[in-house]
Amino acid sequence: MSEAQILRTVLDLWKSAVDAHEPDRVASCFTDDAIFQGLRPYTVGRAGVAAYYAAQPLGLTASYDIREIRRLADDVILGYLEVEFGFTDRPPLPAHLGVLLRRVDDNWQIGHYQISQLP
Repeated sequence: MSEAQILRTVLDLWKSAVDAHEPDRVASCFTDDAIFQGLRPYTVGRAGVAAYYAAQPLGLTASYDIREIRRLADDVILGYLEVEFGFTDRPPLPAHLGVLLRRVDDNWQIGHYQISQLP
């Protein structure tokens, strides 16, 4: 599987869970020790990811466009994306997203996630 296919597979699972407002399913896309930086102070691990997405408003959606991909090692892929978070009651929020995917056993998961809000 290509780097782009791997990244899309993981991010499509993430997006599906975000769009469905299923925080535990979002968290399952991450490694147990993932470093997660949303738009609030960072957390480490799936519990922090789940809590972050549980606090998001109902109706939140995510769309993404991959800008760059690098395979850093056999089991590590870096992705740089443009993301837009949609809301039901306010304008969308454009952002940049950097993710580091790690292969854990036979699964690819997000080991590092960092959002940067656009000015």
